[in-house]
Amino acid sequence: MLIDFNNIEKITMPCMNNGTGEMTVRMYNDEKYRIIPTIIHAGGSIGMHTQNSGDDLNYILSGIGKAVCDDTEEVLCPGVIHICPKGSQHTIINTGDDGLVMLTIVVAR
Repeated sequence: MLIDFNNIEKITMPCMNNGTGEMTVRMYNDEKYRIIPTIIHAGGSIGMHTQNSGDDLNYILSGIGKAVCDDTEEVLCPGVIHICPKGSQHTIINTGDDGLVMLTIVVAR
């Protein structure tokens, strides 16, 4: 299966899950996967929420930030992946001056 994100509309979302600022995404969804190239813009965050749809994997491509999952804080930088298991509470915060660029994959289980 090939997914061409160049053909998927770019969406700008303000205050995702009551977070701050904006993020820009292109979303692919089916019954097994949600695959989302994401940019959390400077000053932005995804608000704290329960991860209900499946395990959430966030591979960092550029920028810096932090993730908090079930009260554990992790530093995000290029080349690391933050995994938030289904049922956990988490947030992702851009702590840098540039966009926090990541590839998010949610695997339904």
